Amino acid sequence: MDCDAQGIVFNGAYMGYLEIAQAEYFRTLGFSIYKIAQRGYFDSAVVKATLEFKAPARIDELLELHARVSRIGNTSLTLDVEIYQPDSERLLSAIQAVYVGFYPETLATRPVPGEIRALVGHFEASGEILPLAEFPALAEAAT
Repeated sequence: MDCDAQGIVFNGAYMGYLEIAQAEYFRTLGFSIYKIAQRGYFDSAVVKATLEFKAPARIDELLELHARVSRIGNTSLTLDVEIYQPDSERLLSAIQAVYVGFYPETLATRPVPGEIRALVGHFEASGEILPLAEFPALAEAAT
């Protein structure tokens, strides 16, 4: 379903890949972005996405998604995703998405929690994943 009649990944499928990359990025840090949203800790929505196509991804081709948070603003996170063929330096596509925190009840924007800011900031600066136990409110929402 992700490919068109020519066997090339359909452009709309890349938003699904973005969702996978976002979920796995935060899972790597120790929590589910979906679970913390369900528990009322922090929810966000994509407000802007830019896709750049360099080469086609094709049917039955495995893909590697590389994600990083390149910016954390007051209420927003910018996630950069690059898509490669496995074991290749050939960039197929790049996606940059801006997520804005919001309160589901009112749809008003909300700040990115300090614990997420600290956890992500440390990971992006050092590559080291801090134990979730160092962030008690986030850890509670993640369980």
